[in-house]
Amino acid sequence: MPTYQEIEAQLTAPGALFETTEEEVLGERMTVFRNRKRSLRELLADSAVHGDKEYLALGDRRISYADHLGLVGSTARALAEQYGIEKGDRVAIFAENWPEWIITYWATVSLGGIVAALNGWWTPDEVKYGIELAEPKLLVGDRKRLARVEGLGLDVPTLEIENDAEKLLSYAPGAALPETPIDEDEAAVILFTSGTTGRPKGAVNSHRGIIGFVQTTGLAAVRGMMMAAAKGTAQEENPPPMRTLLTSPLFHLSGLYAGTTLMLASGAAIVLRHGRFEPLEVLRLIEEEHITSWSGLGSMAPRVLNHPDVDKYDLSTLRNLGSGGAPTSPTVFERMKQVAPNGADARGTGYGLSEAVATIAQISGAELEERPTSTGRVTPTGQVEIRDADGGVLPEGQEGEIFFRGPNVMLEYWRNPEATAKTILPGRWLASGDVGRFEGEYLYINSRARDLILRAAENVYPIEIEHRLDAHPDVVESAVIGVDHPELGQEVKAICVPRAGCTLDADVLTAWCREKLSTFKVPSLWEFRSEPLPRNPSGKVLKNVLEGTSEVRFVEE
Repeated sequence: MPTYQEIEAQLTAPGALFETTEEEVLGERMTVFRNRKRSLRELLADSAVHGDKEYLALGDRRISYADHLGLVGSTARALAEQYGIEKGDRVAIFAENWPEWIITYWATVSLGGIVAALNGWWTPDEVKYGIELAEPKLLVGDRKRLARVEGLGLDVPTLEIENDAEKLLSYAPGAALPETPIDEDEAAVILFTSGTTGRPKGAVNSHRGIIGFVQTTGLAAVRGMMMAAAKGTAQEENPPPMRTLLTSPLFHLSGLYAGTTLMLASGAAIVLRHGRFEPLEVLRLIEEEHITSWSGLGSMAPRVLNHPDVDKYDLSTLRNLGSGGAPTSPTVFERMKQVAPNGADARGTGYGLSEAVATIAQISGAELEERPTSTGRVTPTGQVEIRDADGGVLPEGQEGEIFFRGPNVMLEYWRNPEATAKTILPGRWLASGDVGRFEGEYLYINSRARDLILRAAENVYPIEIEHRLDAHPDVVESAVIGVDHPELGQEVKAICVPRAGCTLDADVLTAWCREKLSTFKVPSLWEFRSEPLPRNPSGKVLKNVLEGTSEVRFVEE
């Protein structure tokens, strides 16, 4: 039976679907896919082949691939003629997941413009900062979010989705896509960092980078199917049509790249929803819309999987169930198998950053079963090094900062050369700020470097303790932080949220941790909360809020 490495070599060989070669990218020789689209507009144009298949759904509203192309063509013409949008101009979008968000995205990048994806949870001050930084020619937003910035004196034309978007959609019925020349290394999207510490930075993602995300993900899917076939796993004869439920925000790479862009390239339907995240609403939509794929950021997946009513819904169409935004514990993966057994073999996870654009490492299927805490093997067009504090490359098994190099790495932080120079080093190596190690060819992530706890000169990685706590049947989620200690430097504090109807006990959880963890890793301080842990829109726990060094700045609507 072939190995994963042999199958990957077959897929990337000369003449193969994912053939790789070496080319110069931004002055550096790198491995790239030989056969690739050179712009997002090329990718969009190819979606015409899907014709009347459904692409977007929101409530009773349905938009086919053919209709979508027409709406994008009309919107692009309106952006150019009514608002003067040209190559390099920014169009800022400040809204929840509307079809108009997606249509505006495709129209802007088709013109060679740049989408500034403003965080929909930002406070007025942060929106003002983002607008002043990106200097867009147009701000597209929905009523709720535009109301948030009234009176700020933003010097930018504004278009409200509910009242004004129809003027763009119907401006030039049947208009063809623009023909502006676009280079693959030109900017397409500005994704803003989470901003858990300091001001958010704008990661500038190129057409090449976003298309690379599509290709690396596609390669992983084909490789997984070939491996399953080699093992004799029976392939489903009549699988349900691909339909993904998109609850990740479109201003996040999970929503815009893994959702919108990848699904268009796959010919899948995207089901959208509005409002605060509600587990029962997700379960209802999975059943009613026959959803085959759903990925929940942060606490979304556990809240759905562990909801007391989960067994009342028909989830038999689910084939791909995942989570993202933060490392997924083995306990959550096991629960996914129980709730969606039809997708047990398709479960997967990966590791990526807004700054890396494409996925850095991926793992699924049998590999994930054998290594549930790994983020997988590095993608064929990428390189990863584990480095010490002095920049030296560490051998296998030793932990250090993860550095990534590949053709998909962001171009820069928008108008922030100082931050860019600290993050993109000579050779276009990206400093991730994450701590990890290699075991064989598999990458393991331990934590963000700033989350590392130093207790009596011992390194304590919160994620290891959090995974242990999350495995306790009475714990729904947890976070571990370091607290200053006069003798130890720091001591370990755990903050836990109980499942509905359960009561947590510090002595019980201490004993639970001691069964699997070294003594110095066992929390000595405990805090129990009845409310969910504070998270940012990408699903990451706001540990600075838990530490009391910051307040929640995000506005969830």
